[in-house]
Amino acid sequence: MRLTLTALAGLTFAGLAAPAFAQDIEAGAKTFNQCQTCHVVQNEAGETLAGKNAKTGPNLYGVVGRVAGSLEGFKYGAGIEELKATGYVWTEADLAVYVQDPTKFLVEKTGDKKAKSKMMFKLKKEEDAKNVVAFLASLAPAADAAATDAAAPAEGAVTE
Repeated sequence: MRLTLTALAGLTFAGLAAPAFAQDIEAGAKTFNQCQTCHVVQNEAGETLAGKNAKTGPNLYGVVGRVAGSLEGFKYGAGIEELKATGYVWTEADLAVYVQDPTKFLVEKTGDKKAKSKMMFKLKKEEDAKNVVAFLASLAPAADAAATDAAAPAEGAVTE
């Protein structure tokens, strides 16, 4: 019994000593500077939340949780169109993998060895990829709504 408790305590301590990877939204905002040459994050109201109105790549507002290749008015490459046909929805984890090697990601997800991405840029570091995706997720429609809700008085609240 003593050995079991010692082992359990050791595992618990090891978990505390080596925390899971935590995304850094602020670092992701800095990393996004590399992405803004091609991408913008612009909400439905037309407000630019990040980037410089670049149109080479699609608007990344709400990309996490969106069906791949589904942004109206943007002409995607064949690889993303093939992924879209499967109904694939972007997750934070997969988007972080995609930005590190877009073509490899498409080949793996579609099973098409000839699948290619029009996105030539790759984030070399996994940490940068996770951080930039966390940054994009922080600018998502749900995040905007939460910020608006937090700023608005509660229904029935007295305001001065």
